[in-house]
Amino acid sequence: MQPVAHSVQVLILLHPQELHQAKGTGWLAHLCLARSRVLVGEAFDPPLLADALTGAWDAADATTARRTALLYPEDAQGAAPTLLATPTIAPHWLATPGRLRLVVLDATWRKSRKMLHANPALQRLPRLALSAPHASRYAIRKAHAPHQRSTLEALHQALALLEPANLQLAGLGRAMDAFIARQHQLREAHCALQHPPDTDKETT
Repeated sequence: MQPVAHSVQVLILLHPQELHQAKGTGWLAHLCLARSRVLVGEAFDPPLLADALTGAWDAADATTARRTALLYPEDAQGAAPTLLATPTIAPHWLATPGRLRLVVLDATWRKSRKMLHANPALQRLPRLALSAPHASRYAIRKAHAPHQRSTLEALHQALALLEPANLQLAGLGRAMDAFIARQHQLREAHCALQHPPDTDKETT
């Protein structure tokens, strides 16, 4: 866990199957991001979801409404990492990250599509996508396409583009590195338990 200060609010919609998934990064992202919230489910109660998407999280939200957008991949390609916006997003949305609430689905890609289908409110959201994202370090869990990233990686890249002067966001990268290193340690320890050395074998 690396506590990170940031301007963009982050709403993580966590699929129930990810709640106790040891390889999942959504909950770790929530623990790191000071202005984040988690909602667990697949098909959400519409009033509950609407409040999470557009309701006030603090006193500042009560006076200045948040602009809510969904972070979800597109097929577009670019020469450098940028944020692509659907035509419904005005350019000044990206220029004022302090008013933005970014929604991310923490699920497998198949489950994330089900979540989109089951929640029309998510389908209506303006969408942001990473174009030419950085290479993923998330080798401990299978990806089905080169553009796919873990939740923590996607949030780190998106927030770094929205808040380029925020040096604290590097903490998300450190959290990801520590998370992967810990997973490798656990895997090695598990393999050692499954295949202990043969101490009874005679040597000459």
